[in-house]
Amino acid sequence: MLDHETLKKEALKAISEADSKFLEELRITYLSKKGKIQELMNQMKELPKEEKPAFGQMVNDLKKVITEAIDARKEELESSSLNDRLASEKIDITLDAYTSSYGAMHPLNLVWKELEDIFIGMGYNVAEGPELESDLYNFTKANTPEGHPARDMQDTFYVDPTHLLRSQTTAIQMRVLEAESDHLPIKVICPGKVYRRDDDDATHSHQFMQCEGLVIGENITLADLKGTLELMIRELFDDDAKIRFRPSYFPFTEPSFEVDMTCHICKGKGCPTCKGTGWIEILGSGMVHPNVLEMANIDSKKYTGFAFGVGIERLAMLKYGITDIRDFYTNDVRFLDVYKM
Repeated sequence: MLDHETLKKEALKAISEADSKFLEELRITYLSKKGKIQELMNQMKELPKEEKPAFGQMVNDLKKVITEAIDARKEELESSSLNDRLASEKIDITLDAYTSSYGAMHPLNLVWKELEDIFIGMGYNVAEGPELESDLYNFTKANTPEGHPARDMQDTFYVDPTHLLRSQTTAIQMRVLEAESDHLPIKVICPGKVYRRDDDDATHSHQFMQCEGLVIGENITLADLKGTLELMIRELFDDDAKIRFRPSYFPFTEPSFEVDMTCHICKGKGCPTCKGTGWIEILGSGMVHPNVLEMANIDSKKYTGFAFGVGIERLAMLKYGITDIRDFYTNDVRFLDVYKM
């Protein structure tokens, strides 16, 4: 015959030491229909009638104690397991975060954006135009009629006898002049891609980017052009940068000038970058040719203007010390990673 006190001590000891798996086995051992509590209850039929109520109460109390002990142990084990998991999975918030991999703006886009910011700050608008252009806007309206020797300077990609991949963003300027001839003055820059038949090497590419500028108004002089270009160069490179003009020829402008800037590496003293001269050729410019104004129905006796054009690759190579123009187009992420902000 089972003794309830012995059973109680045995059950409570086993429960206090049980793990989660063994605890469920103890529940079955003591509380199932064939368990020891039920076995103890079955002994009640052998007792005198007057002892049965007290014995039944005692068994029920024992069942309640064991049930509560099992539930308490289960909660203790679950809490301990949760604490162990939290300890093993805890995050030290004082540690540095993982570095995410972000893309970088292309150096050509950096220079393009910087040019736009500089000229928008001076009151210029930004104009765009088609890359597939007509001969009329690319050459003729820029004072380069058919058969003009200046056309030989640009070996052009023609797609049919009258259309081509634009060889200069001057074509955008011609469209602006035509559209805005009744809304003077004009202050605009025209950045974009251009295309020329050229053998790709470290300093040449069949596709590259230009940014041209155009100002038309009354009493526009060469001094305005020089001041504008000096400001652009100083913003891009060095506050102490200076420029100089050398006579040149462009059909779109007269007079025309090549523009040099003081070397941003040696500050004009002479170094390998500037080949010891202290100067670096940077862009072409000049006063807008009267013929160009007249073809756009602008009175060339009343209005004057200046124009300039600079290669964005040229600026980027000088600004960032890039020695091979092909690096811009090879899509090497190691090259682009250098320009992450």
